[in-house]
Amino acid sequence: MTLLIIGLFITAALFSIPIAHSLVLASVTGLLIIDRVPVHLAVEQMLTQTQSFPLIAIPFFMMTGALMVSGKLGQSLVNLLTMMIGRVHGGPAQVGVLSSTIFGGVSGSAVADASAIGSMLIPWLKKLGYPAPFAAGTLAAAATIDILIPPSIPMIVYALVSGASIGALFVAGILPGLLMCGGFMLVCYIQGRRRNFPRDTTPFVWGEFMHQLLHAGPALAMPVLIIIFLRFGIATPTEVSVMSTLYALVVSGLVYRDLNLTKLKAAAIEAGISTGVVLLIIMASSVIGWIVTYEQLPAAFTLYAKETLQEPWLIILAMNLIMLATGMFIDLPAAVLLLTPMFVPLASAVGMDTIQLGIMMIVNLSIGLYHPPIGTTLFITSSIAKVRIGDVVVELIPFYAVAVTLLLGFAYLPWLTLR
Repeated sequence: MTLLIIGLFITAALFSIPIAHSLVLASVTGLLIIDRVPVHLAVEQMLTQTQSFPLIAIPFFMMTGALMVSGKLGQSLVNLLTMMIGRVHGGPAQVGVLSSTIFGGVSGSAVADASAIGSMLIPWLKKLGYPAPFAAGTLAAAATIDILIPPSIPMIVYALVSGASIGALFVAGILPGLLMCGGFMLVCYIQGRRRNFPRDTTPFVWGEFMHQLLHAGPALAMPVLIIIFLRFGIATPTEVSVMSTLYALVVSGLVYRDLNLTKLKAAAIEAGISTGVVLLIIMASSVIGWIVTYEQLPAAFTLYAKETLQEPWLIILAMNLIMLATGMFIDLPAAVLLLTPMFVPLASAVGMDTIQLGIMMIVNLSIGLYHPPIGTTLFITSSIAKVRIGDVVVELIPFYAVAVTLLLGFAYLPWLTLR
């Protein structure tokens, strides 16, 4: 039955049917054809999966990101970072990487980051004299740091399936996110120095710097507060998500004074649509995961891998190769939901805990966000920059090298994920 459903899913995807709808179509059609499991049980499973309390965090974190990213914070943050690092080689491009990392602490969505930061910085980088493909590639890769820095929507989805602690995942993602940020900034520095990219030449004024720092301070404090609340058990991830939305409303309304009914309505609609898409994927994937478990495929897959590959490092390598291939063709939340039931038992068999597996999986699958053929952030930034995908992919090669190198570190060095 599983092979039939996979075949139906691939067929639907080839006809450009959205991933969520393809999953629903494949799972329901497979159940009807095989007629071995009552369809009403599958429907119950779909609905049950959405009743999880931690899922309430998703719309609130998305609402927070929509409120914070769309206001005056963005320009203030860019001005602040430009004054700090704009004078070094590749400085303006590094501003893009660091901006995405900071926005990751208020958004948690790579797609939202690519749209918001890309729309702001790509035209600016082009105006400075940066090649449009390099600007698009830098922002496409940097946007994926969002899903490592808490709050992270894919981490919540992974925790739902694996049973891992959301708070522990959020804390474990901090160091990988910062290392990825540092690696991408190093690429920008080397490329800027090698290709003599323009740098910021405006004089540094301490008064203006302090003004921008104070202006961006309330928003910059949000990711720090989220980490403190989660790390020391002051609040649950769901409670933190609600508090972050209230904090965003207060900061937007009283500090930046750019909150109005139009912006509030747009943020609510954007958060609602994004949450609906995620929930639909969760519902559809839950049926497939349930069928996979019903047919005892995870146990069979674990036994086969242990007997065939034997060595733990080979099994971990094989897991990464499967995830890389999957991430290139399936959207990240769907890939997390489909792969987690198969890989949790296998990871446990080779001594890898669910937290390390979660970080490894999300880092791995995030590469697919800026790699063809799916490449969501790649397509967004290429569209903003008005350049060909192929030209951007060439510029992304050093970023791929950094991501894969760090991925191997997260896979084989457990201490890189903080606990």
